[in-house]
Amino acid sequence: MLDLANKRLVFGLTGGIACYKVAELLRRAKDHGATVDVVMTSAAEQFITPVTMQALSGRPVFTNLWDARPSDNMAHIQLSRNADAILIAPASTDFIAKLAHGFADDLLSTLCVAKGHCPLLIAPAMNREMWAHPATQRNVERLRQDGVIVLGPDSGDQACGETGDGRMLEPQQLLSELIAFFSRNLLRASGS
Repeated sequence: MLDLANKRLVFGLTGGIACYKVAELLRRAKDHGATVDVVMTSAAEQFITPVTMQALSGRPVFTNLWDARPSDNMAHIQLSRNADAILIAPASTDFIAKLAHGFADDLLSTLCVAKGHCPLLIAPAMNREMWAHPATQRNVERLRQDGVIVLGPDSGDQACGETGDGRMLEPQQLLSELIAFFSRNLLRASGS
């Protein structure tokens, strides 16, 4: 079933080992009918390459605020205006703090600030101590108050060798969350 048919998604990747999971999520989202544009921070490029994400998405990957490919040089506007939703996965501690305070110093953060009415979902991924830190918890709460949908995190083994909260949801869980998000919105729109 094509649960995401005719959906245009932007996947934003920030720095974290969980970037590898987004490759699988991208494949599954396409299998369900979605068109996916990918925006990567320079930190994300330390974990997975734009070439990988381009091969999986079949679309150009955006990494630079000053990308000249859009005719008006405004990828941060064009990508968000054409999207049905933006998913930041993994959402690092640093990026969550940027979002919570409205910083816009790279393509992905600028796109999130310029998103207009496009829904924003984040999938946090970080070490358990980083997740538990009071500043992170304040920032996540602020994002929730701003209407950002927070998916996870999960608890379990972490790349650092520790175990606890902060692990990004698995690709199938994120896919299910995306499908559920659009299903809920469809029900709301039909008045059910």
